[in-house]
Amino acid sequence: MHIQENVSLRSYNTFGINVAAKYFAAFTSIEELKELLSNDRPQTTNHKLILGGGSNILFTKNFDGLVLKNELKGIELVKEDADFFYVKANAGENWHQFVLYCIDHNYAGIENLSLIPGNVGASPMQNIGAYGVEIKDVFYEVEAYHVYDNAMQKFSLKDCAFGYRESVFKGKYKDQFVILNVTYKLRKQPLFNTSYGAIEEELKKMNVKELSIKTISQAVINIRSSKLPDPKEIGNAGSFFKNPTIPNEKFHSLQNEFPKIVGYPFGKNETKLAAGWLIEQCGWKGFRKGDAGCHAKQALVLVNYGNAKGEEIYDLSTKIVNSVKEKFGVELEKEVNII
Repeated sequence: MHIQENVSLRSYNTFGINVAAKYFAAFTSIEELKELLSNDRPQTTNHKLILGGGSNILFTKNFDGLVLKNELKGIELVKEDADFFYVKANAGENWHQFVLYCIDHNYAGIENLSLIPGNVGASPMQNIGAYGVEIKDVFYEVEAYHVYDNAMQKFSLKDCAFGYRESVFKGKYKDQFVILNVTYKLRKQPLFNTSYGAIEEELKKMNVKELSIKTISQAVINIRSSKLPDPKEIGNAGSFFKNPTIPNEKFHSLQNEFPKIVGYPFGKNETKLAAGWLIEQCGWKGFRKGDAGCHAKQALVLVNYGNAKGEEIYDLSTKIVNSVKEKFGVELEKEVNII
């Protein structure tokens, strides 16, 4: 285990932003993590960043501190009951590969979350979600290590205080814990969720006769592949903005002015708007300046076509937020973590 100096982070973030970390180290065990965080190393007195798959992060400058790359691997079935499998995955596992593993073992519940970039450790932090399913729907427990107290702690569903792309790890306990592993509560008898988005339409295109978690996963993969850029080809972090929620009265008012506005019921008194539609109406879809742009097929996705700087992408995001607020009176919130 070795702490390196002045390491490029370009290959460690899916935006492909070429910034450097003052110090960098990877850990593959809890013992290595503890050693890296020990106070007898001068580098650990600096600001720390725990890095997983680097899929939900935008670097706008060099990181003047210690970047710790979480490479904890391993998947195991820890217990089961009449209805559920309890499957633990270490935080460094690739999320999509974990989904495919569960499908191969007939563990149902996360098939709708196929092809989401990043690692397992980010799933409870972000409460990742897609096509009608969120992590909170399948979550059982997370084990994390407190950076300053040097102690292990377990978090239940209630402890995590999940919200829309939110958790205590993004709010109350931001930068205080390293997520070590996550245990998911997955069904023995699947509950198929095909009503959201274009899943049903895609299943028809696929000529699916018998529904299964595998066919739903493939439908989601097909849909995402058709409209979202592959980070290996074009730098991006998936959806850059959250879909905003507004009171129903405001939605009805906007509907009168913009009859084609896209919204979905969210709880009793709110409507969730499609941020991509709002951005597109402001003329940003397909926009490009230098190597920073807004994807031509999905306006929610900001992209790095090659050598864009993080500041350029951040400035573009700010302009988009301002234009949407000016046109619709709606404030977009960034889903990506800005460093």
